[in-house]
Amino acid sequence: MVLVLFLTPFAVSAQNQVTVSTNITENTTWESDTEYILDGVVFVTNNAELHIEAGTVIKAEDGQNLDASALVVSRDGQIFAEGTPENPIVFTSVNDTDLTMGKNNTGLWGGIVILGEAPTNNPSPKAVEGINEIVSQDNIEMAQYGGNDPMDNSGVLRYVSIRHTGINIGSSSGNEIQGLTMGGVGAGTTIEFVESFDSADDGFEWFGGTVNTRYLVSAFVEDDGFDTDEGFRGKNQFWFVIQDTDAAGHMAEQDGSSTDSEDTRPFAYPQITNATYLGTGNYQDAGNTPSGDPEESILLRDNTGVRYVNSVFADDFKSPFLVVEDVDGTDQFDARARLEADSINFENSVFASSLLNESARALTDLGNAGYTNTMLSASANANTVLDPQFKGISRTANGGLDPRPENSAVLSGAAQLQGDFWTQTEYKGAFGSKNWLVGWTALSQLGFTSSTGTPIPVDQTGDMPENVALKQNYPNPFNPTTNIRYTLPAAQNVQLKVYDMLGREVATLVNGKQSAGNHTATFDASGLSSGMYIYRLSGSDFTMIRKMTLIK
Repeated sequence: MVLVLFLTPFAVSAQNQVTVSTNITENTTWESDTEYILDGVVFVTNNAELHIEAGTVIKAEDGQNLDASALVVSRDGQIFAEGTPENPIVFTSVNDTDLTMGKNNTGLWGGIVILGEAPTNNPSPKAVEGINEIVSQDNIEMAQYGGNDPMDNSGVLRYVSIRHTGINIGSSSGNEIQGLTMGGVGAGTTIEFVESFDSADDGFEWFGGTVNTRYLVSAFVEDDGFDTDEGFRGKNQFWFVIQDTDAAGHMAEQDGSSTDSEDTRPFAYPQITNATYLGTGNYQDAGNTPSGDPEESILLRDNTGVRYVNSVFADDFKSPFLVVEDVDGTDQFDARARLEADSINFENSVFASSLLNESARALTDLGNAGYTNTMLSASANANTVLDPQFKGISRTANGGLDPRPENSAVLSGAAQLQGDFWTQTEYKGAFGSKNWLVGWTALSQLGFTSSTGTPIPVDQTGDMPENVALKQNYPNPFNPTTNIRYTLPAAQNVQLKVYDMLGREVATLVNGKQSAGNHTATFDASGLSSGMYIYRLSGSDFTMIRKMTLIK
């Protein structure tokens, strides 16, 4: 399909306005001096790359069901939405004319969907609910996710704010998509500094996949802050949830399978460190029971595992705090079985709520059953009950939200983490001395959190490399595809080429400007003979070479 653009003047800011109403099937750049209007569900497909400049605003037209608007990055597409703390990329509704629309305006458009080829525990690729009713059966692959490539690369989302999502999509009811939905997204993808604000459904949801994430914000959503499903096994650090006073969903809902079977592999095992989850603030004082899922703050069910480390759960979370599902007749595979197999753990974390007494005994009151409380209160897990002494947890736009602890025991005592992905901290929770919400989030721009005296967190990316690195391909040996990973300390022009042992070039994988950070390129050697090959990464002032082996 051809991308159709309609240009109209943008009176408020003298920008051009571009309406995007058909699929993106070739490499496309959205520029910051133009406002883009999504009219309907727009797919990035046909091996196309969508690049979005820092500071760009994208708005979605009104419409629901089959006329809903959303952006879907198919398995054969990529998105590179790379904002900055000073110039974030904003996705919102056309009704948010000057980007000042506050909370309680949920469900105005669909959201963003990213689909990849990383493993799930579904038996075959699956189509996203709702999106499958938008495309014809001839084009159903555009809505499908899942595959066999754990390092699949769907692109980059960095410093992106997604607002007012969650409208029903497709021809059936109950097909809301989240602020950001990820289906089978692989670990070659970069997802960091992304906010879901004021969603009518979940803030974020993962359907399988292996993507690792950092610095995610789920603010004032009507359902779950974070929802993991279908075998998701990513690593995640610095997650922040703030629920509104009438929230009906969970802080987090973590599932293993989308079917009735408990024995679906791989088992889900998300790892989350340095999370700060703020509950409803006055749940017990509200005088009535919210609709939806009021029974617990965190729900673990099906065959999921999960690991929380160095995290803070506070501000009148619901009671019981944690439910670990025990399904009759599935003693080997349900969530309780995963707990008893040591695949569900909360470690070195802090709990604070008016529902708790200020004593270690309160840890035994947090769960739905004895086996849950035994895990939470086990001395080896080193969980504690104490007041984090946040600087401010206001839910109104009065500058009073500042979830940094002050003069608190939370600022020290964090457990050290094993593995290259993790950023080591002294503090527990998502915040230490810096409020990384400032500048780029709706919470900041709408005045919920004060920027007074708070530095913009340009040094908080955590994984920005100091030097160029070319890593060994994976898998190796391979047949017929493999992934080549490399890192760049700054944006620059690079080439990544493959040669045979006679020095003949057999493939150019990258030739152009790449952003700073981690990158993955896929090499397909279907038309080549078995043997050893050389891959070379080169820039203006460096050349790096490694070998790999193709065995057919």
